[in-house]
Amino acid sequence: MTIGLALTTLPFGLAFALAAALAKDSNRAWLRGLGEAYTTIFRGLPELLTLLLIYYGAQILSRKLATATGLPIDLNLSPFWAGVAALSLVFGAYASEVLLAALHGVERGQIEAARSFGMSPRLAFRRVIAPQMLRMALPGLGNNWLSLLKDTSLVSVVALNDLLRMSWVAEQRTRRPFEFYAIACVLYLLMTALSTLAIARAEKVAGRGWKGPE
Repeated sequence: MTIGLALTTLPFGLAFALAAALAKDSNRAWLRGLGEAYTTIFRGLPELLTLLLIYYGAQILSRKLATATGLPIDLNLSPFWAGVAALSLVFGAYASEVLLAALHGVERGQIEAARSFGMSPRLAFRRVIAPQMLRMALPGLGNNWLSLLKDTSLVSVVALNDLLRMSWVAEQRTRRPFEFYAIACVLYLLMTALSTLAIARAEKVAGRGWKGPE
């Protein structure tokens, strides 16, 4: 459940991060303001508070809409999807800064050269900008992923049966807290170690053919 929650959150979080990074790099002031507001809010709020607001807020909004419209509106989120929503927003806010820095690290001359060859902005982004962004952003995104993996433990407060909640359940039934929480520590460390190896491998693949600045 812990790994599934983290892996489900990752693509949504990356989508939020990329959208926010592009917004903050835009020439349009309202887009820059929107991107800055998003990152300021979700980097400023505690992750647990964000989760509780989304989980309980969806239930309250559902009831109010149903009362106002007389329709059987059901917006209640399951603990899993409430966790995905909250963690995606938080992950995206932090990762957007990583992607923005990587975007600024791409030489503008290369972008202008791509445009001079007749590439559309979308094609230039896909072939020239994105591969270089990925290479430069991977170390930072790797740290964000490790934080996300640990933040999944927060969903235990809304009764999702993740690793930490099941450790608590086992402790409550057996009254052996140290044993089960120690096992949880070992499992989190194992997931972190495997993730670190995968990130290092991804960085090596992304850096193929690049010799760095002369």
